Amino acid sequence: MISETVPGALDGERLDRVVSIVADLSRAAAAALIEAGAVRLDGEAASAGKVRVRAGQALEVDPGRLPAPARPGPDPDLPLDVAYEDEDLVIVDKRAGVVVHPGAGHAAGTLVHALLARYPEMATVGDPTRPGIVHRLDAGTTGLLVAARTRRAYEGLVAALQRRDVEREYVALVWGVPSAPSGVVDAPIGRDQRDPTRMAVVVGGRDARTHYRVEAAHATPAPLARLTCRLETGRTHQIRVHLASLGHPVVGDATYGGARVRLRAPRPMLHARRLAFAHPVTGVRVERESPIPADMAEVLARCGD
Repeated sequence: MISETVPGALDGERLDRVVSIVADLSRAAAAALIEAGAVRLDGEAASAGKVRVRAGQALEVDPGRLPAPARPGPDPDLPLDVAYEDEDLVIVDKRAGVVVHPGAGHAAGTLVHALLARYPEMATVGDPTRPGIVHRLDAGTTGLLVAARTRRAYEGLVAALQRRDVEREYVALVWGVPSAPSGVVDAPIGRDQRDPTRMAVVVGGRDARTHYRVEAAHATPAPLARLTCRLETGRTHQIRVHLASLGHPVVGDATYGGARVRLRAPRPMLHARRLAFAHPVTGVRVERESPIPADMAEVLARCGD
């Protein structure tokens, strides 16, 4: 069950649109939930998707009332760059623009579809709509992601992530240079009350911690910095939101204020460079690094001292 208070930014919007945003569903799926009586406003079952909501109303959505979604299938035509594999898990070096698993607007062409073509046994591991997936990268973020091939690996990786025992290190190019050479952003993240399609640092959000270190500072074509970021938690858009909250949005990130004409970039300049953890079955340490991809290297080459 999802419980939310309708934010001011959605005052007067149609209920089906609000449900689609809050529950991360397609508009059609939101309408189906409303028709099934799975959406309540101020404790009363909603009658129709065209109803206009008011800011401050209590909204409850039960996504479990939706019919079971179709399971994704294999697509052997999709590219898959494997950095490591064994009988229990695989580490993928994700390309830019690849969505990790099916969701609203992404029924095909995801990383899951590519994984199932190479590792069909993953179909029965974890959530059947996103088999094998234990953590995600944004579509515009490149780099390393681990997925489980067996149930025992899935359970072990999920537990390790919950214990914060998985080391996830990123490289980010940001606008401006942080005043401190290193630091920790410890700020809760939730849905932006002004624009619910975005995330933001909000009171009452989920706890989130990002460590950062300045690796290089640049003066041209504007003050810029290359950072190493390490995640303790893995909230949606965490690094992007935390860095933007410091006044240093990621270059190329149009969602959080990082798309600027002085240095154009084809996507947010964020790369998951290193992944390390104890193997969930053998206990042996697994560690892999990914080189900076060509599009990010080209943008970095335009930054001078």
